[in-house]
Amino acid sequence: MLFSSIPFLFYFLTAVLALYFIVPSVKYKNIILLIFSLVFYGWGEPKFVILMIVSVFFGYIFGLMIEKSEGRKRTALMVVSVAISLSFLVYFKYADFFIKNVNAVTGLRIPLLKIALPIGISFYTFQIVSYTIDVYRRDVAARKNPLSLALYIAMFPQLIAGPIVRYSDIEMQLDKRDINIENISRGIRRFIFGLSKKILIANVLGELGEIFKASTDKSVLYLWMYAVVYSLHIYFDFSGYSDMAIGLGKILGFDFPENFNYPFISKSITEFWRRWHMSLGTWFRDYVYIPLGGNRVRAGRHIFNIFVVWFLTGFWHGADWNFILWGVYFGVLLIVEKKFLYDKLKNSRIISRIYVLPLILVSFVIFSITDINELGHFIMSMFGFGGLPLVSDEFVYYIRSYGVIILISLISATPLVKSVVEKMREVKAMDNIIDMLEVVVLVVLLILSTAYLVDGSFNPFLYFRF
Repeated sequence: MLFSSIPFLFYFLTAVLALYFIVPSVKYKNIILLIFSLVFYGWGEPKFVILMIVSVFFGYIFGLMIEKSEGRKRTALMVVSVAISLSFLVYFKYADFFIKNVNAVTGLRIPLLKIALPIGISFYTFQIVSYTIDVYRRDVAARKNPLSLALYIAMFPQLIAGPIVRYSDIEMQLDKRDINIENISRGIRRFIFGLSKKILIANVLGELGEIFKASTDKSVLYLWMYAVVYSLHIYFDFSGYSDMAIGLGKILGFDFPENFNYPFISKSITEFWRRWHMSLGTWFRDYVYIPLGGNRVRAGRHIFNIFVVWFLTGFWHGADWNFILWGVYFGVLLIVEKKFLYDKLKNSRIISRIYVLPLILVSFVIFSITDINELGHFIMSMFGFGGLPLVSDEFVYYIRSYGVIILISLISATPLVKSVVEKMREVKAMDNIIDMLEVVVLVVLLILSTAYLVDGSFNPFLYFRF
């Protein structure tokens, strides 16, 4: 079930919120949330609810055993727990990738398993792993109530595509949380803005991307337009979902971590990854990079640590070589920056962005094209080495047709509008006016988003495959 769907917005969400606010205590609210979260997850693939329950069960049992153990036994239990959790992910997400590559290298014909990928398995697996490791480190106490731990893993706002919520982020809120009008109103505001980003911007950009793929009239500028459009599509699709998740959390009384912070205004690749998918970046930092030694090691080992993290980051995103290449690409850029460029980039406002943006656009081209030969030709053509003309008739037509939405998305990917509103709020007389205008804008955005959905238009969600 998609957040950006009529069944979710007007049936599922209405039912869960009605029951949630009717029941009197946190205990019963948790039960309502857990039941509806399992229904939400099983809506399209009921059989995979069992897999998730089994994963949660192992996390719960091992959490208790690790907490009661010491020394080598404690370490062994943690390793086994992490191995079991990751084995589910590896089997369902990567088994066919490994088989295909073994066949390619050896000439064997091992049949593919053709396993369906459980939705959200990459996200909830990382949450279980982080919980187990945090218990091992004594950063948190093992959760004694299995239903509470199950709710932490399965809670529907962040279940499918994050943000990756740490147990420590909401540990206290599982038992006691502040549900008030102010948080509910903030949550509704955040949810509607996220829904609008997804429906009114990401989906329209996605339509243009599909038109480009079907085109036989390519040109250099058309390729660059696709790179811009796809990058913005990914951003508004995923950040819109994160906004909806965070907004729903606010309504329910939970504070989920932020996941995006205007990444396209970054002055370096390092800064970009502090602003893009922040919950994933901090997860790899805390559970892979720092345990490997981080930057407190010799230069060669530091480079190795960065390479490992970015290889895994790329592989986490998908079971294809282009995702691995995408991760390694960022790893190389970050190594070069840290060793040679970072201090220079920090002191430059214009040159740094001229440096960053083309590299980011190329990265999303790598992300979008799974065929390595096609990818190579595409990137060569972007820089004029593919024999394509600079301009094509289709490019001119579609840049005119979609120019307004591209311009809106470019402006919306920066904090410009937010900054203007904050400046206006500094004038006391404007506060009430802005509040009223915001209500009108939210109502209009909700109506437009609903109309778009009723029309049955293009409405994919890219991160479901991760």
